[in-house]
Amino acid sequence: MKSILSKAPGAPKLLASALLCLTSLGVFAQGSTSTQPASAEKKQLVAQILKLQQGGIEVLARGIAERPAAQLIQQAGLALQRLPVESREAVARDIEADARKYAEEVVPIVRTRALQLAPTTVGPILENNFSEDELRQLITMLESPLNKRFQSMAPEMQRALTEKLVADSRAEVEPKVRAMEQSVIKRLGATQSTPPASGPAAPVKK
Repeated sequence: MKSILSKAPGAPKLLASALLCLTSLGVFAQGSTSTQPASAEKKQLVAQILKLQQGGIEVLARGIAERPAAQLIQQAGLALQRLPVESREAVARDIEADARKYAEEVVPIVRTRALQLAPTTVGPILENNFSEDELRQLITMLESPLNKRFQSMAPEMQRALTEKLVADSRAEVEPKVRAMEQSVIKRLGATQSTPPASGPAAPVKK
């Protein structure tokens, strides 16, 4: 049970540690310092920063994708305490397998979508708030004084990418979340209830 939970820390914490590396993931560009169209040179610099930050974006995406599994496992852990001792281990093992299968299917979907969305969410923020010279410093100087201002935009940048990513991947992810939930419910219900002698089984309530 703990192994799945340990792999799904909160997105804000993940992003904060990624920022210490140099860059960030982006969102709403309110109060931008520039409204001029970005030059080809600036766009290239922003693309380079996003490439450097790819690992941080992937970590954020994994945290978002695995969060439903982590929450469900946490809830299932409470329910497992009500099962007979001799059956807890087997049911827990099956539930964790369901969660692992869900993560294996969903993480690649969300990770790919995050990398696709970063240029249109993070990119404009970097283009509007940093000059070409500043972008060069961000690339070459991890300890640049600009780094503090860059990191201060983390909540804004994270919010934009997260909101867009969740909305954009919901249609593909939600059916898998429901399938995982139903599988866990069936496992818990089958263990806790005794089948009737005749007639259809009563529906399992969540």
